Amino acid sequence: MQYVNFDKTAAYRQLADYAASWKGFDFRAALDVDRVRKCQAIMAGGLTYSWAAKAVDDGALKLLKALADEQELIAKYKALLDGEVMNTGEKRKVLHQLSRGEQGQPVVENGKNIGEFYRGELRRFCEFSEHVHSGKLKGATGRAFTTVVQIGIGGSDLGPRAMYLALENWAAAGGKKKLDAKFISNVDPDDASAIMASVPLEQSLFVLVSKSGTTQETLANELFVKDKLQKAGLDSAKHVVAVTSETSPLARNPAYLDSFYIDDYIGGRYSSSSAVGGCVLSLAFGADAFKEFLAGAANADRLALEPDILKNAALLDALIGVWERNFLGYPYTAVLPYSQALSRFPAHLQQLDMESNGKRVNRSGEPIAYNTGPVVFGEPGTNGQHSFYQLLHQGTSAVPLQFIGFAESQRGDDVTVDGSVSQTKLKANLAAQIVAFAKGQTDADLNRDFPGGRPSSLIWGKRLDPAALGSLLAHYENKVMFQGFVWNINSFDQEGVQLGKILTKKVLAGNSGDSALDEYSRILGV
Repeated sequence: MQYVNFDKTAAYRQLADYAASWKGFDFRAALDVDRVRKCQAIMAGGLTYSWAAKAVDDGALKLLKALADEQELIAKYKALLDGEVMNTGEKRKVLHQLSRGEQGQPVVENGKNIGEFYRGELRRFCEFSEHVHSGKLKGATGRAFTTVVQIGIGGSDLGPRAMYLALENWAAAGGKKKLDAKFISNVDPDDASAIMASVPLEQSLFVLVSKSGTTQETLANELFVKDKLQKAGLDSAKHVVAVTSETSPLARNPAYLDSFYIDDYIGGRYSSSSAVGGCVLSLAFGADAFKEFLAGAANADRLALEPDILKNAALLDALIGVWERNFLGYPYTAVLPYSQALSRFPAHLQQLDMESNGKRVNRSGEPIAYNTGPVVFGEPGTNGQHSFYQLLHQGTSAVPLQFIGFAESQRGDDVTVDGSVSQTKLKANLAAQIVAFAKGQTDADLNRDFPGGRPSSLIWGKRLDPAALGSLLAHYENKVMFQGFVWNINSFDQEGVQLGKILTKKVLAGNSGDSALDEYSRILGV
C-alpha cells in the first residue's frame, strides 16, 4: 500500500480536467423518476442512501471509482481493521469499529487480544446496568436510581448525548426507557448547576468520562458534582462511576462505585460505541437496546468493505463529498435531519468531521496544497426552513445538503390537521425541499427567483430505532475515514485543540509571558 498526496494521483488530474470542461448538471432535465429510483444504495439498519439530487454524472462517478482504486481506500480500511497503525501523529492503532464487532483479523497487542478486552468491558457495563435496573445497586440512602448524569466534554459528551436524544422517544414509546439521562459538559458552572438542580440527588448515578483522567473541564465538573453530593449528605463513592483508561488516576479507584475501561485506540469522537457511550445508553435504555445499536453499526462497517462504490453508501458519500469539496469548490455542507430525535446529531457530526479532517498537513506532517474537510453545520427540519434555508436557497454560495428522514415517527402520537397528520406534513416538507433546492424556480421578479442547482443527498428509513441509529453513526464515521484516506491526512488525532489548552494553563498559573494574553485575561477578570 502507498500513501500518496491527493494532488499527486492520476485520478486527481483526470477529475480536475473533467471538472474544468464540465458544463454542470441540469437538475431540471435530469432529476426524474428514473434517476431517483436508480441512484440508491442499501445501507444497514433498514436505511437507504440516495444521491439522485447530487451534481454528479456517470463520467464523474467513473473517475471517482478510479480514485478509490488508486488511493486503495478499501485496502486501507482493511489494514485499519487488522490493527495497522493509522493514527500516525500519535503512532496508534484505530479500533473504534472493533468495539462493535470483529471485521478483520484478531488484533493483538503485547499478548493482549484487544477485541476480547472490548467485549469484556461490554459485558461488564451491561451487567452493571442490569444491577441498577433490578435494584441490586442503589444510592447511598438505599433508594433506587432513576437518573444517570454523564460528565464529559467533546467526544465524551457530543456523541453519547446525540445518541441518547435520538432514542429517548423510541424507548419511551416501547416501554424500554429505564433511566432519565442528563449531561454536563461545559466548564461554565451554570451548566453543572442547572443540571444538579434538576435531578434527584439521592437517586442519581453519575458517569465520569475521561480517558486520561486529567481533562480539566471534566475534573472541574466532577468536583462540582461531588461538592453538591457531600452537601446533601451523600457518599459520592456510591453515586459515581468512571469510564477511563486502565492507566489513568481514575482507574481502580475506591472513590468510584465502579470503573469501566477504554484505551487510546478509540478516539473521543469515535467512542459512542465503546464504554463512553455504552455505559450511559445501557443505563438509560437497557443492555439489549445498546447491543442492537452495536449490531447496526457493525453491519454498516461490513457493508463499507464493498469495493463497488455504487453498492457502498459510505464510500460513495465520501467520494461525492471529495468531488464537491475539491472540484466543484464547495467549502460547506449542511446536515438536515427531518427528525427531532436527531436534534444534536449535526453537532456530533461537526466534531466528527471537522476535528478529523480539518488538517493542513499529510500523514507525514508535510504541508498539502489542496482543500480538506468542509465546514459542517445543521439543524433539524422543519425548524431550519424558518431559519437559515433562505441563504441555502437564494444566497450567493451553493451549499451541499445532507437530508435524513423517516417514514414513521418514534412515538406514533399524532393529529390530523387540514387532511394530513403532522408526520405526513414533515415528510412532504422534506420531499419539497429536495426538489426546490435542486430545480429551483424561474420568476421575472428576481426576489422570487430560485436558481436551483443546490445538490443534496438523502438517507431514509422506516423508523429511527437502535439498529438504524448505529448504521447512521457508522456511515458517517466511515465516510470521514475514507475522505481522510483520499486526502492522505491523519483523521484520528486532534492537535488543533491543544494550543488553547496550553495557554489556558499558563493563564491560570499566572505566567503566560504574553502581554496580549495577559490583557485579555485582565479584561475578563481572570
